[in-house]
Amino acid sequence: MAALEILQFPCRDDNIGVLIHDRQSGVTAAIDAPEENAVRQALRQAGLKLTHIFTTHHHHDHVEGHAGLKQETGCTIYGPAQEAANIPGIDVTVKEGDRLPFGSFEVHVLETPGHTRGGVTYYIPGALASGAGVAFTGDTLFSAGCGRLFEGTYAQLWHSLGKIAALPPATLIYCGHEYTQSNLKFAVAVEPHNEALLKRKAEVDALRVKGKSTLPVTLAAELETNPFLRVNSPEIRKRLGFGPDVPPAKVFEELRRRKDTF
Repeated sequence: MAALEILQFPCRDDNIGVLIHDRQSGVTAAIDAPEENAVRQALRQAGLKLTHIFTTHHHHDHVEGHAGLKQETGCTIYGPAQEAANIPGIDVTVKEGDRLPFGSFEVHVLETPGHTRGGVTYYIPGALASGAGVAFTGDTLFSAGCGRLFEGTYAQLWHSLGKIAALPPATLIYCGHEYTQSNLKFAVAVEPHNEALLKRKAEVDALRVKGKSTLPVTLAAELETNPFLRVNSPEIRKRLGFGPDVPPAKVFEELRRRKDTF
């Protein structure tokens, strides 16, 4: 099977737009539609016609382009059932365990609430030439970070991150914003002796100096460097004043609280 073609491009101030295309069937999807003109320009430059939008959550900076793009292309808009009332132009609601056909591929839906009350992650196994999958995590998991809690609970977001962390380590993660550099500053503050983290920070700093994106990133790299996936790290627990018997969810909650004011 041929690999899924994936095109990433900047939108708005720090959003990341993504197009996916199956050459065999000709279908093309946007993962969210953060900015109508940016998506339209990316489609034009790639010579693609939009057929789908896979929406991760209802926030305006992820759905702004829905109405105009749907009117122009007749694309089908998918989105989380729990947020359907707040997603412009939604045609198909999705929930945990759904399998959505996309040309030669199948899109798996994971419900990942916390940032919002009904957000979802889209996972496509076998999407890459290597055989690895890709996951579009919206604002649930960022590189070296995770989303703020706007509508959900700490317990929900912790559970959602666990679902993503359980995917194969080779999975390539695409998230909704270019927050990696700022996230890494917090990560180093809570785990300053993590060699993989320090190496990642140097790589990211070099990329940003050149104006290059830090995304996508493998799940394996996130498991080594993202503090919100590393709540069992002895160093992180010591920095927070927690011993080995403190439940992981409690460590996560304290990390998220500290990041909010970092």
